[in-house]
Amino acid sequence: MELFKPGRTYDFMGQRVFWIVLSISLIVLSCILMIYPGPNYGTDFKGGTEVEIAFTGTVDANTVRTAVERSHFVAPDVVQVVDANNESHFLIRVQEVSALDDARKTAVEQAFCHGNGAPQGCAPEARASEVKFSAGGDKISARFDVTPNLEMISAAVRSAGVSFRASDTNPQLVNPRDHRVEIQVRSKGDELVEGLRKELGAELVPERPLRVEWVGPKAGKQLRDGARNSVAIAIVFIMLYLAFRFDLRFAPGVVLACVHDALVVIGVFILFKKEITLSTIAAVLTVVGYSMNDTIVVYDRIRENLGKHKKKAFADVINISVSETLSRTILTSGATMLSVVAFAIWGTGVIKDFAIAMIIGIVAGTYSSIYVAAPLTEWIDGLLARSNQGKTVAKAPRAARVT
Repeated sequence: MELFKPGRTYDFMGQRVFWIVLSISLIVLSCILMIYPGPNYGTDFKGGTEVEIAFTGTVDANTVRTAVERSHFVAPDVVQVVDANNESHFLIRVQEVSALDDARKTAVEQAFCHGNGAPQGCAPEARASEVKFSAGGDKISARFDVTPNLEMISAAVRSAGVSFRASDTNPQLVNPRDHRVEIQVRSKGDELVEGLRKELGAELVPERPLRVEWVGPKAGKQLRDGARNSVAIAIVFIMLYLAFRFDLRFAPGVVLACVHDALVVIGVFILFKKEITLSTIAAVLTVVGYSMNDTIVVYDRIRENLGKHKKKAFADVINISVSETLSRTILTSGATMLSVVAFAIWGTGVIKDFAIAMIIGIVAGTYSSIYVAAPLTEWIDGLLARSNQGKTVAKAPRAARVT
């Protein structure tokens, strides 16, 4: 299917100065935004607790935020979720992760007569040989040498100032053979919901949230570093592939285009104060792959036309190649855009953010194939041509003397 008249050539390279300046400006602006104000990392990267609640009555974000702060949580982030069935559907994120700090963990170990400096005189059925705490601070696992006494264990944990999660099987003997007991502790999510019920009323706040997730600070840093490394490694392997698939003068153009598209997506997210999450990084990697694919199509046509039009300038060959692939580019980008626009309009949460990142990436990737990758390849080709010409001129006098 041809959207443009076959054989017609558009002068894309004639407008390259404007688009190159625009691309450089976007890259510089994105880099500045990454420094100040900096990315708004989600719970995945900075750590914290995220609770999703659908309130049973009408409430606004400011009221929810005030109630969370009164529940002794610092700097909560309250985001309204688009839900046609419930206008009072919110995501609440707090920085706190574990309900058990180091002092309370030490108190629990002391209550079990475990660890250095533990008191003596505990009954064998309440003396633990091993005590472990979950990363989220919502579970205590203890192992005993003899069959444990659950009532004594419960009393020992409560004496350390730890609140249990309401349940008929808490604490629970999960492995009779190893005498292992598991104790469910009230998490930060439980404390948040309880605080909301106290501040806003039990008739407005449901007894249980829809979802509770937490990520520790160390895990968040590892995810952040891993996400950055994954994008960098993908770009390096793309460059190696293109150097093998075409030649070295084509590879830098694709790499610059991929970096340009990734930075533009991140920059727009920072500009509009949207969260950078693992889903955003997944969208960036998808955009990098999409941009590379689109650029390779243009490059393949350029290489083909270099053999057909040997007497034409490299810029003219680029104009011919881009004009010939323009219909394919618009149809492919348009079809992809239609699907992600639907998700951006009717999607919610993670899917909506992924779709927004893809829309930005498709626009940036389509134009970067023409005005970022192609001009850089033309510039590198010119450098190589002048370098080869200089070598030829330098060798000419020596050849004359040999003759």
